[in-house]
Amino acid sequence: MTTMKNTLTALALASAAALAHAGEIEVLHWWTAGGEAKAATALKLTLQKSGHRWRDFAVAGGGGDSAMTVLKSRVVSGNAPSAAQIKGPSIQEWAREGVLANMDDVARAEKWNELLPPVVADVMKYKGSYVAVPVNVHRVNWLWANPAVFAKAGVKVPTTWDEFFTAADALKKAGVVPVAHGGQNWQDFTTFEAVALGVGGTDFYKKALVQLDPAALKSPTMEKVLTTFKRVKDYTDRNAPGRDWNLATAMVIKGEAAMQIMGDWAKGEFVAAGKVPGKDFVCAPAPGTARAFTFNIDSFALFQLKDADKIAAQKELARQIMAPEFQEVFNLNKGSIPVRMGMPMDKFDDCARQSAKDFGDTAKAGSLVPSIAHGMAVPSAAEGAIKDAVSQFWNTDKMSASQAMDRIAAAARTR
Repeated sequence: MTTMKNTLTALALASAAALAHAGEIEVLHWWTAGGEAKAATALKLTLQKSGHRWRDFAVAGGGGDSAMTVLKSRVVSGNAPSAAQIKGPSIQEWAREGVLANMDDVARAEKWNELLPPVVADVMKYKGSYVAVPVNVHRVNWLWANPAVFAKAGVKVPTTWDEFFTAADALKKAGVVPVAHGGQNWQDFTTFEAVALGVGGTDFYKKALVQLDPAALKSPTMEKVLTTFKRVKDYTDRNAPGRDWNLATAMVIKGEAAMQIMGDWAKGEFVAAGKVPGKDFVCAPAPGTARAFTFNIDSFALFQLKDADKIAAQKELARQIMAPEFQEVFNLNKGSIPVRMGMPMDKFDDCARQSAKDFGDTAKAGSLVPSIAHGMAVPSAAEGAIKDAVSQFWNTDKMSASQAMDRIAAAARTR
């Protein structure tokens, strides 16, 4: 009896010690609806299993603008959360303020440098040290197509821009909208960067839209990109201005439109409508981009904390985010693919498996590139100005490609 009492006492003391070191982690994010909310819950449950306490700091608003406003006021007042959903060059902008925590010890222990493509790892680092952790990968350069509509018009899903315009003409004659589009600047730019990648190739894309090289921005290749981009507009419908992306996807689902250029979040709309990839809809790389991959990555930046227990919980959060179990469950819910290389994909659908293969292949080939349309490539001020310039060209019939080049080059200098 005494032995059992001693054992129970030891267990109680161990449990109390564990609780004493359980830290609270406050996570700012804007995943408040549908699959995104399920994905956020998966992260919460994963952390709670480690004995830590989760404080949800969810700020509604799909683009995260409201969340960033709240975050700024919290950081300025010295009350930063443990982690916040921040991505792309914005991570470095926060790091320059000296408010992000160094996660190199976790990264070394978990071998992040071996698990992440260098181009992705670099986005998560500041001056060579990890200050953020990636959650997933969305491929942006997808073409979504309704195969029944293509069959009716007697054409195949295009793989080049020449094939695209040939198919679009046939679809138009068949009485269907060739391209479902939403006239918002980020949607205009999603199409534009797909054209830039397909027409100009990876090296041109990097020079023009990542490095913002003035010579590339005002080159004959850029003129060809802009001319091709503007031709696409002829195959959209008059109700496109202001349309949300998911309503454009619905046009393809219903057979009102033949295709849409959009990131892989569009797949969620098809699946929610009971459609099966490969049968009811086709996911194909945007014309000319089969050997390239534009990425949009969600990530969490980790903020400097003072409390030792909170720091321990923060490090556990970073470790768990990159763990295989979480990478699988999160991405199955989100519709994206794991950012961790070499993950088994047997639970994922055909589109996700193709995306994961291309992610790995393009990482090795040097053709894995950040999406400027989705905040991954350039500082936010330049990104906003370039998007506006591209949309002005899209919406102004009398603007020439040469005039558009001048505006884009000027926008690229915005700081």
